[in-house]
Amino acid sequence: MPSCRQGYFNGCGNHYTQAITQYDERDTQSVEGTEEKPVVRIVSGQSTREPDVVSVEAALSMAVSFPGIDEQPLGLTMRTPGQDEQLIVGYLHSEGIIDSIDHVMEVNATKDTVTVHLTKDANFEPNEHVRRSTITSSCGICGKDSISNLLHVHGPPLSDSFKVNQQDVSNAVTNLAIHQNAFKLTGGTHACARVLRGGVVIDAQEDIGRHNAMDKLIGNAVKLRQTPIKEEMVVVSGRASFELVQKALRAGFPVFISVGAPSSLAVDLANEHGMTLISFAAETRMTVFSGSGRVEMP
Repeated sequence: MPSCRQGYFNGCGNHYTQAITQYDERDTQSVEGTEEKPVVRIVSGQSTREPDVVSVEAALSMAVSFPGIDEQPLGLTMRTPGQDEQLIVGYLHSEGIIDSIDHVMEVNATKDTVTVHLTKDANFEPNEHVRRSTITSSCGICGKDSISNLLHVHGPPLSDSFKVNQQDVSNAVTNLAIHQNAFKLTGGTHACARVLRGGVVIDAQEDIGRHNAMDKLIGNAVKLRQTPIKEEMVVVSGRASFELVQKALRAGFPVFISVGAPSSLAVDLANEHGMTLISFAAETRMTVFSGSGRVEMP
């Protein structure tokens, strides 16, 4: 049996000889969170060997320390490296473990691990918050073992004075796309942004996992002491899932906009908490699924 070949995966495989290792040199663009991989490109019956750019997906081990309790692992998340401190702060906020950055004493991060040292005022319950499995790039709630804990959302009151119209939504979607640098190269990342009325983007984050992008966005706001968020909308590049709506509610966004479709549970959650949920958002159209009172009708 051939020995382990490092560089493709952190383990042994029997098919390393199938890897593409030779290709014609070609200049490629790169941004943070991307890397080159050799490919065989087949177009109109012709094949070429060349590099292509893909989104980086790597494991991050997350843990917390809490006064009187030994350091506790929160599990692994598959994410695009970068902004790891914002990611875990946003994650802790979304889980209800912290309400503000005042509940964080220190964050220690390495290449593939991050540990948050919490104050005694944080709300950390090991039996509730320690995950049982890996949080994949496609699933931010995987590993939870309690449906009741999952469905209970406690967030700040949502602003009733914040209004949007179709042009605001159109501008928000257009301006989000401008900030999707990794997606432009790879087609493999999700993005979300904090947006003011008129479509001005305050902050935008990308990640291979949609829930990670949202955690990075909210985590940055928490670090800057800009939560709870009141007069802003959050825009996501994909669908409106339950977990994303839940995170947005915890942060205080009154308006949630998605380029893609919503799930049934996302609509139910938005309705229950009085959030405005707008999906299928594009330059000339949008569909309001809840909270139409914040939408100025034509």
